[in-house]
Amino acid sequence: MKNIIIALVSLISTAAIAQNFPLFSTDTVNKLEPVVIKSKQQSPERMPEIKENVLFSGKKNEVLKLSNINGNFTTNNAREIFSRIPGVTIWENEGSGIQINVGVRGLSPNRSWELNTRQNGYDISSDVFGYPEAYYNPPLEAVETVELVRGGSALQFGPQFGGMLNYVLKRETKKPFSFETQNTVGSYGLMSSYNAIGGKHNKFSYYIYNHSRSGDGWRENSEYTVRNTHAFVAYDFSEKTKLSAEYTNMDYKMQQAGGLTDSQFNANSQQSLRERNWFGTPWNVLAINFDTKLNNRFSSNTKLFGLVGERNSVGFTATPNVEDVINPATNDFANRRVDRDYYKNFGIENRNVLKYKLGNNDNNLAFGARLYKANTRRVQDGKGTTGADFDLSIDGRYGRDLDFTTENVAVFAENQFKVSEKFSVTPGVRYEYIRNTGEGRFGISNGNDVAMPVKSIARNQPLFGLGMEYKFRTTNIYANITQAFRPVLFSDFTPPAVTDVIDPNLKDASGFNADLGFRGTHKNYLNFDFSLFYLSYNNRIGGIRQFINDDPTKGTFLFRTNLGETINKGIEGFFNLNVTRFFQIEKPYGNLDLFASISFIDSRYTDFSIFSTTGSAPNVTIRETNFSGNRVENAPRYIHNFGLSWGNNNFSTTLQYRMSGKIFTDANNTVAPSSNGVTGILEQYQVMDFSSEYKFLKHYNVRAGVNNLLDKNYATRRAGGYPGPGILPGEGRTFYISLGIKL
Repeated sequence: MKNIIIALVSLISTAAIAQNFPLFSTDTVNKLEPVVIKSKQQSPERMPEIKENVLFSGKKNEVLKLSNINGNFTTNNAREIFSRIPGVTIWENEGSGIQINVGVRGLSPNRSWELNTRQNGYDISSDVFGYPEAYYNPPLEAVETVELVRGGSALQFGPQFGGMLNYVLKRETKKPFSFETQNTVGSYGLMSSYNAIGGKHNKFSYYIYNHSRSGDGWRENSEYTVRNTHAFVAYDFSEKTKLSAEYTNMDYKMQQAGGLTDSQFNANSQQSLRERNWFGTPWNVLAINFDTKLNNRFSSNTKLFGLVGERNSVGFTATPNVEDVINPATNDFANRRVDRDYYKNFGIENRNVLKYKLGNNDNNLAFGARLYKANTRRVQDGKGTTGADFDLSIDGRYGRDLDFTTENVAVFAENQFKVSEKFSVTPGVRYEYIRNTGEGRFGISNGNDVAMPVKSIARNQPLFGLGMEYKFRTTNIYANITQAFRPVLFSDFTPPAVTDVIDPNLKDASGFNADLGFRGTHKNYLNFDFSLFYLSYNNRIGGIRQFINDDPTKGTFLFRTNLGETINKGIEGFFNLNVTRFFQIEKPYGNLDLFASISFIDSRYTDFSIFSTTGSAPNVTIRETNFSGNRVENAPRYIHNFGLSWGNNNFSTTLQYRMSGKIFTDANNTVAPSSNGVTGILEQYQVMDFSSEYKFLKHYNVRAGVNNLLDKNYATRRAGGYPGPGILPGEGRTFYISLGIKL
């Protein structure tokens, strides 16, 4: 780090000298034809003050335009895509890229569940307030931009602590017909094909794509196939009124290689001890969108959306120190466990912006409402087959059969008061009504149902926030403080792992996010954003490791409970320096960009204590514990990304380097790894990626890259249940090459 800082200072000093003492003599003037360098302009960009009836003034946000980034879009390599956004933690379960697991500011990346995950502005997760895991994300080859708004988004998008993550899909609005195809091959049997058509004719526009991908996977027993299909149609009644509809269907089948113990990981991280574990998630999302602008001062948007999906898994779920072998007594393998979820949800969301005068200043009021209902049926612990294929059939009944319903009503408003042309203040409020209802069978004991009593919890939750922004010519200072809220999820009451024990007295979590930063651009060569953040998270739900019956000889279990208050605070910074523009030599030499995103995160428990109790579960005793001062699990102390990109009219290439600090994987801050690989510290890691693109004959491109260029052995997470208990390795060195056509 010291050497990097010295190099940057030296570079800037050299640039300053070069400006005072030009490299080229001005005695002779030669007339040259203008040369336009069309190489990629490095993301991220920022949202305007108002976009699509949402106020972004005073909020920390980033917009990644993927056409301006080199990366492995084929397998949705989140490490490359999010490298320009500081503070993003990434879990790498496997290399298929089917699920993107990201978190921010030390929050859990588990299927992006601390974020409000959207596609084209509507929800795509299972159940926003019951089970907000994102089993689906669009293929990045179909994505135009990725938008991330931090905790300040809670007032307009929902109370999530992490903020809002939105994937905006490609559209064709200029030609009556366009065609795009991108076909990729790569390491370990990777084959992928993305094909799309789109266009606009008079008032009618459309876009349709299909993406199919398969591979054997870098690890043993990790083959997968995935297909995504999307259709969009729109009709412009006038310049001010538009109606559109879109439908997305995804289906995949993925073999889960499972976790490893640390000794297995160190011996050969590519190995797998599970060949009978499978996972699949058919997903259907439908949305209808209506935009209208009544006049120059009032615009409105209404989205009607719905989701029908499933989560299906079958496998041998024991920890990796237990072998999955044939039982001599039965001459067969053990029966596998089958778990299934069925999701149905729908909602309607209305957003409006009213522009009005207050004195001599223009002000903006953004307001709206949301209605949402979701139902999840969860069946678990079914006695599956002894086979090895993706067979979800069971013998008898499921051990657990639960039904959960979520109802949500929200109203929200934010007003941007422009105190002057440069300074604005934006207070806001959101009111949430959330009702969760659960019922069903929690288990079977001696042939009799163990019923879960009908339980209904209703909340009336107001949230407040305040944002401020002061503009200079091309830069601005921003500040924001916004409350956040996370109700107890129904998934919190059902153990994700067979060894977990749930506290029956779980409470809702609440807190706030605060930001203070300076961002903008300088001339045409510097793009930057540096900020401080502070995140308070009260009653966060997590797990602490306890001995069975308080006896170290009988093993451990994870007790899931409210862990008191955690404070996540730190520094986030990004800059992109176009070196050749700085020296004014981009015309002959192209664009050379040096970028870095840095974050220092201090995440600790400040009020964490539980007391001795029995009766939480059979044979369980909870020892009095106080971990105040411990570090929050899965929160690295630092995440740094450094990169160098070069491009001209036809060719662009990027080399980037990611550094992530060590993490504790439980609230106990256990250092030594457990014998089953479920707990223990994960060491820091560094990974380098290379990607490039060559465009030729106007419509064609060749893309190629190498991920984990130095073939580092590393891991980003441990799991207690799916996708397999134990340590989950990151992928070793892989490559890809892709040919594309766009007409």
